[in-house]
Amino acid sequence: MKQKHQYLHTGLGYVIVALLIGYFFPREGTFKYQFFEGKPWRYGLLTAPNDFPIYKQEWQVKAERDSILRLFEPYYHIDSERGVEQIQRFRQDFSLDGKRQIASVCSTYIDRQLVRFYRMGIIELKELEELRTEGKERVHIMVNNVSRTVAVDNLLSVRTAYQSILDNRPPGVQTSSLQSLDLNHYLVPNLAYDVVMAEKIQHEMVSSLSPSSGMVQAGERIVDRGEIINEHTYAVLQSLKTIHESRSGGMKVQSLQSLGVFLLVCGILFCYWLFLRSFRRKLFASPKHTSFLLLCILTPCLLTEWCMATGMFNEYLIPYAIVPIMVCTFFDARTALFTHLVVVLICSIMTPFPHEFLLMQTIAGMVANYALADLSERSQLLRCAAFILLAYVLTYTCLAVYQQGNLSKINTTIYLYLVLNFVLLMFAYLLIYILEKIFGYISPVTLVELSNINAPLLKQLSETAPGTFQHSLQVSILASDAASKIGSNSVLVRTGAMYHDIGKMNNPAFFTENLHGGNPHDRLSFEQSASVVIRHVFDGIRIAHKAGLPEAITDFIHTHHGTGKARYFYHSYLNAHPGEPVPEESFTYPGPDPHSKETSILMMADAVEAASRSLKEHTEKNIRQLIDRIIDTQIADGLHKYSPLTFRDIEKIKQVFCDKIQTMYHTRISYPEDNK
Repeated sequence: MKQKHQYLHTGLGYVIVALLIGYFFPREGTFKYQFFEGKPWRYGLLTAPNDFPIYKQEWQVKAERDSILRLFEPYYHIDSERGVEQIQRFRQDFSLDGKRQIASVCSTYIDRQLVRFYRMGIIELKELEELRTEGKERVHIMVNNVSRTVAVDNLLSVRTAYQSILDNRPPGVQTSSLQSLDLNHYLVPNLAYDVVMAEKIQHEMVSSLSPSSGMVQAGERIVDRGEIINEHTYAVLQSLKTIHESRSGGMKVQSLQSLGVFLLVCGILFCYWLFLRSFRRKLFASPKHTSFLLLCILTPCLLTEWCMATGMFNEYLIPYAIVPIMVCTFFDARTALFTHLVVVLICSIMTPFPHEFLLMQTIAGMVANYALADLSERSQLLRCAAFILLAYVLTYTCLAVYQQGNLSKINTTIYLYLVLNFVLLMFAYLLIYILEKIFGYISPVTLVELSNINAPLLKQLSETAPGTFQHSLQVSILASDAASKIGSNSVLVRTGAMYHDIGKMNNPAFFTENLHGGNPHDRLSFEQSASVVIRHVFDGIRIAHKAGLPEAITDFIHTHHGTGKARYFYHSYLNAHPGEPVPEESFTYPGPDPHSKETSILMMADAVEAASRSLKEHTEKNIRQLIDRIIDTQIADGLHKYSPLTFRDIEKIKQVFCDKIQTMYHTRISYPEDNK
């Protein structure tokens, strides 16, 4: 059941990555040329494959459209019912039976004016001001589907209609009398903008514009390598691209293409899934490792898709070789190369020249793997980037000579891109540091820096507990040589050995290697002494966390005693209390037990080095018996039951320990003294 869930979770991650790549896949990737106005054409001679029009650029079409729309004259229609309603209101209010009485001459005059105004049309004052602001001179007013043209200056608003009534009053009618009638209550706008007619006329005006500015005949020369793309050439190339893409099909074809891309990416990722499942089961089973590897695949793919979709930069600016650098730094060269191949296979689908791209990036990935075969110094990253640049330059030059047959036709701009790619690769060290913090990984460079005896924590250990520091040095020698012998991570185990006993700095006098004079354990019970000794594991973990040591190093502090016992005090208690029950937990370390080859090697080396100091004679036989007894006892106690070490590995480790301890304690000849 657990394995099924594991497959489900990892499989879901791969599907999500495939969906993201497919979703952002450039839809215009069928046109294989990239070009920019003002930049040189970096391909060979291009001629027109057939006749095609030169489409105007967007800004040209917009300028012409705006220019012709400036000639557009707005259309309005009269709301006749609204005018009838207002006239009817006036007649009712000022009739013989109405609320208010006025002279018949005045009533007749106002009535006629209202009829005339509503027949001419009254417009909103705000709209009238907008027409004047836009510089419109005339408008068209629709009455019964018949248009009449009216000058904007002759349009009536409520204000001008009211003023017209006052100015044109008949003789004998006082202005004050008209003003007292509140005639503006009977004057309302009845002209409304005719949206349908306006859009129709605008469409007819715009449709008369030609979308092209000329024609290109089949076989006509368009551009050759190295020529600067001017405005006209850019328009021709853009037209060719538009026609090429329009012939690729409609929405149905594009949907099928997207499906094909998705299935192709799924197939490539499935091969990668099979590789991890078959050959890197530890990486395959870890969600953290899977997430990291999928991120290494997804990031360059999305960058390539963005590059192809926007055309903002060349694809050779993207430092694809940083993928094998990252994976090789944290895992191994084979996984790094396979991951890089997956990336360049997917990205090659998007690039204009997939074969050249695939060849150059594959060679760069191989060179990166070779250059980082044994990463231990920061300078190796610089050397690796230099090798990658050299590989890029040589590969591109050979390809260009093969394809063009002429050195003068090589596009030198690509060399500039490759140099910038080299500069971006310089950020690999910073990226390694960031990924270490995010994923909790630890790189060989960091391990080498941590194992430097001048590191703050180790310097403090050498000053506070010099005996423990010397013990840690000896253990690191034993453990790293044993790890190298069985093909394990010697740098990791050496660094872990340097820090495994840092907890002894809190009470250095309670540990044999630091004793000077009396033994403080003489004043304590066996349980108390065991508690003090066991506490150095907890103290070490606390010091490691405070110092910000990586989890991989803290793991050695956790496991270097596993769930074993403080045997000296445990056996002393048994001898002092025969037949009595023993408080096992008081003499047992907290664990956990070692779960990797490196942590198991450290446990063995720690116990063997400490015990070897008690030997009176360091003969090969005595050393061999001591090593066999200690390691076999650990195995019998089940301390290595979670370790992947094999019996063959253990025998090799024993032999390394035996050889090294003999070397450490070799006897020296006595130098003769002067008889005088």
